[in-house]
Amino acid sequence: MNASLLNPFTVTHPTAVQTSLVSGASFARFDPTGKFVAAGRSDGSAAIWDLDTRAVIRWCEGHVKAVTSVDWSRNSRYVLTSSKDWNVIIWDLASPVDPPQRYNTIRFDAPVVSAYFHPRNSRIVLALLSTGEAYVVDSRKEHRARVELCEALSEDDDDERARYFALVFALQPALTYGLSSIMTTARFDPSGRHVFVGTSTGNVLVFNSRMKIMVARHRIAGAGSMKSLEFAKVGRRFATNSSDRTIRQFILPTYPSPIVGAECAVLETELEPTHRFNDPISKVSWHAMSYSPDGEWLAGGAADPATHKIYIWDISNDGQFATALDGGREPLIDIHWHPQASRLASTTNQGSVLIWHCPSPERWGAFAGGFEEADENVIYEEGESEFDIENEVELAMRKKLQEDEAVDILGGVDDLIDHKMNGVAGDPGDEDLEWADDEPDDDWQGWRLKVIMVDDDDAY
Repeated sequence: MNASLLNPFTVTHPTAVQTSLVSGASFARFDPTGKFVAAGRSDGSAAIWDLDTRAVIRWCEGHVKAVTSVDWSRNSRYVLTSSKDWNVIIWDLASPVDPPQRYNTIRFDAPVVSAYFHPRNSRIVLALLSTGEAYVVDSRKEHRARVELCEALSEDDDDERARYFALVFALQPALTYGLSSIMTTARFDPSGRHVFVGTSTGNVLVFNSRMKIMVARHRIAGAGSMKSLEFAKVGRRFATNSSDRTIRQFILPTYPSPIVGAECAVLETELEPTHRFNDPISKVSWHAMSYSPDGEWLAGGAADPATHKIYIWDISNDGQFATALDGGREPLIDIHWHPQASRLASTTNQGSVLIWHCPSPERWGAFAGGFEEADENVIYEEGESEFDIENEVELAMRKKLQEDEAVDILGGVDDLIDHKMNGVAGDPGDEDLEWADDEPDDDWQGWRLKVIMVDDDDAY
């Protein structure tokens, strides 16, 4: 529907399924424009769907094992896929071929659980391995490095963790453990200044992206092992999904930027959640969670083995429960909120991607100020010069000029990106942001997605 016909005061949360994409997906992610969806598959490929045509426009085929995560660069030119085959592949969608050209391949020593682009530079990648290690990989010439994020431990922590891991080792003597806790999830914050890491002991570690040193450790009482982290695009809202079947929301403190050569004190605090979200009846756990673009709604995908349930809470109304969406009998395994609109993408265990939307009444009066909607037929009164005959010579000349205009059918799609929506604001002189902006990538604004013509026999 044309966006100009939507009443902005009636747009809330998604309520109904608009379409279903049969893609064999394990999860799906909207691009920053919201026009495309990347679906990761268990056969090692990823499909790029065009939501306008509801067709696959690119196949990213390069892994030999299941794809574990997908991420988009800030202007949607690059797509990142991580896999259990120990590789992270970055694809260039500006290349006029299908599958897209490989921009870079990063090899690790273990299966990759997840990987993400830095919000300001796609040449910086955060990767989490199945062994519980997190790495920041920088492929820029002047900053080329692969740095592991290591937890800083105090003497008290050493004694406490030594007792904990001694108990674990006694219960499972076949395994070996270090003193640092296992990292279970990792994400950049929306500004890219920090990396947030969830651990198996219920802590959230905060690292400075530029210095790769830990600046804070937040304890979350009763949380258990961290399953996933999620940030709101606006404000400092932050949500955790943990093994105790509870989603918690926090307001994050500010962190000082470390100084090169100076000792950095680690902020040790216990975060108190502003809201706790759970299902008090069925006590169901959560597969995934996602914030709305304005951060006013939070969706949680229930790990119910019998139904496809999405719970939505109204953050602006003190976290009150808003509704539960029912997607049928195929269980849910992942959800992701549209970056700009009231839409959701939920993935079923059968590989279908359900696109949810919020049906809205059309405002035809938006076309003209004097337009009036009529509930029944009325007699129309013709204006004095409304249907006057135009000069046929001028009309023919105007049509001829329009026919002579060149039409680009192969060039691509212009203006894919809403630059105002995707800009990452920052203070001038901020060392962390200046570091990220040094040696910028080729993900420039206004790039064109090439249209690839295929024969009928080669069509998808």
